[in-house]
Amino acid sequence: MRETITAALKDATKARDARRVSTLRLVSAAIKDRDIAARTAGAGQATDAELLELFAKMIKQREESQKIYAEAGRTELADQEGAEADIIREFLPKQLSDADMAKAIDDAIAETGASGMRDMGKVMGVLKDRYAGQMDFGKASGAVKAKLG
Repeated sequence: MRETITAALKDATKARDARRVSTLRLVSAAIKDRDIAARTAGAGQATDAELLELFAKMIKQREESQKIYAEAGRTELADQEGAEADIIREFLPKQLSDADMAKAIDDAIAETGASGMRDMGKVMGVLKDRYAGQMDFGKASGAVKAKLG
């Protein structure tokens, strides 16, 4: 994943795409920060799953900022945040559809033998291990609660 981002940054630099270059530099810096934190914890480098979570968090931040800017009438800043989110989204795997997410939740519940709300952590752990970057875990959490509650 790191190589893909580095290659994309090179291509954007050659194409003189300023928005893409600045966004990819932000992503690269965030990856380096995550790697430093992982090394401090003794884990070496951050895993691809951790990077996917990082990207999802970065996208969510930009979407929230975009909404705030749009409400304040700052359309140019809202557009900028939306463009950055789109660039980062390119590096995420394809998102699961609602039907696929429901099936994944059912499978995780069956696998863990979850029977009530106290088992929610087990189910969410399985989902996060298997589907990092592929599903909205906030939405999944609500669906798991509904099925277990």
